[in-house]
Amino acid sequence: MTNPLAQLLETRDWLLADGATGTNLFNMGLESGDAPELWNVDHANRIKTLYSGAVDAGSDVFLTNTFGGNASRLKLHNAQSRVHELNRVGAEIAREVADASGRTVIVAGSVGPTGDIMAPLGTLTHKSAVEMFHEQAEGLKAGGADVAWVETISAPEEFEAAAKAFALADMPWCGTMSFDTAGRTMMGLTSADMVKAVAKLDHQPIAFGANCGVGASDLLRTIQGFAKADAPLPLISKGNAGIPKYHDGHIHYDGTPDLMADYACLARDSGATIIGGCCGTTPEHLVAMRAALETRATTARPSLDEIAQKLGAFSSASDGTDGAAPAPRRTRRRAKSA
Repeated sequence: MTNPLAQLLETRDWLLADGATGTNLFNMGLESGDAPELWNVDHANRIKTLYSGAVDAGSDVFLTNTFGGNASRLKLHNAQSRVHELNRVGAEIAREVADASGRTVIVAGSVGPTGDIMAPLGTLTHKSAVEMFHEQAEGLKAGGADVAWVETISAPEEFEAAAKAFALADMPWCGTMSFDTAGRTMMGLTSADMVKAVAKLDHQPIAFGANCGVGASDLLRTIQGFAKADAPLPLISKGNAGIPKYHDGHIHYDGTPDLMADYACLARDSGATIIGGCCGTTPEHLVAMRAALETRATTARPSLDEIAQKLGAFSSASDGTDGAAPAPRRTRRRAKSA
């Protein structure tokens, strides 16, 4: 049976994905350091509100509140024994919202990085990573997710482990990496490198691309890098709503709905098919993005100068593909969905 996301992609030139998870949950009262996944059980009504906000704003695809739902991340909250439960419930709430929408809406089971560094640089083995991702995927599948969706990945080895886990769970999937270091991921991959890495996977994704990173301009440069590398699959673009700024004890993103509307159309014209937002993106942004995609005609691929003029300057002169980039960082970092 053809997956519903694949079917939707066959009939549409673009799909609108959702916005931020963390940003919107913080607006509902989530405290820094808390595990959002526990809210799937403890505050199910708020998670339903999160999902409904994206669907009501016009999203065709939305992610479950399970980004940190693997055993390594949940262990920090003494909840490592609840992986299957928290992922299942997160997907069940999403399934309920999607099915009540009256149209085809895809539930994507969010899978974030483990937070550990893969061997030999770190202690996480391929086997352990596959086991953690597989456990999470089985919970998402039991809850009714249409696809698994791994995001904010930096290392190709972890991306490969997720693909293997989704194959074991017999789940179609999508995947994005975060390019936040002068056009490269934290572990040194460029857009061209990712295209090559995806091509080698035994269990191919439905679509792949980039999320989060620095700002929308940088992310679109990466999207264009995928397109120039002749990516054979639909591309995903989930850029942040502007640049984060610290104000009154909180992080705020300065991207307006008008800016994100411009970003959405520039993403489409740069080659992306699934277009959404990441950190800072609210339903208000999504409404503007959908309206722009529906009313503005597709144009030729925008130049980098045009992207910078509309969305802001790039954070670096290089996109990494010319070799002019810093050496990959080797420090341990815990990625966080916002």
